[in-house]
Amino acid sequence: MDTRSAKEPAHVRAWLGHASDIVRRGKSAYMADPLIQEAGDSLMMKLGEAANRLERSGLPAPDGASWSLAVANRNWLIHQYDEIDRDITWNTLAKSLPEWGAALARLFAEAGSTLHAGGQTPQRPNS
Repeated sequence: MDTRSAKEPAHVRAWLGHASDIVRRGKSAYMADPLIQEAGDSLMMKLGEAANRLERSGLPAPDGASWSLAVANRNWLIHQYDEIDRDITWNTLAKSLPEWGAALARLFAEAGSTLHAGGQTPQRPNS
């Protein structure tokens, strides 16, 4: 994996960490706070765009992750924003994304090794 390609999984890992931060606050906090909901939407949209880039790069999704489902989720959130069901988005944040993260663990490790070998430290993106 080249350094440029390794950056995308590093971002995905960081965004999954942010999603985990939202989930740690609990469902009631998520349901009560539109700002937290928007943050979750933003993370899912970024994950979908990253999945699109990974798919276009020819990197196959490992078992337990689907680039096309992440892209479809991104598209839904962007285009059907007025129809979002918060129970579904919570379920994605709380259940689907942790499973996705586990499925991508090997990819994260490979990306981290590539970045470290290239003298770069994987960072959590701020946005």
